[in-house]
Amino acid sequence: MSIHSVAEAKNKLSDLIDRALEGEGVVITRHGRPVVELRPVAPPARQLTATDLDWLAARRVGASPAKTEAGKLVSTMRDDDER
Repeated sequence: MSIHSVAEAKNKLSDLIDRALEGEGVVITRHGRPVVELRPVAPPARQLTATDLDWLAARRVGASPAKTEAGKLVSTMRDDDER
């Protein structure tokens, strides 16, 4: 792991980015205290396709239409409690 001050990092930013991309730990300090770590951004697992979205929509919780209208369901529940 390499440690660099903000001033040093400013002058060597391109080099430090290349080193981080190669797997080296790069830490930038301010007033002697670590404040930032440079590391590569992880690539996405894979791109979502329209087929993926269709699959998710079909399996979404509550995707099937309600069999009873909400107001009627509440009335039925209320009436059952009164008995």
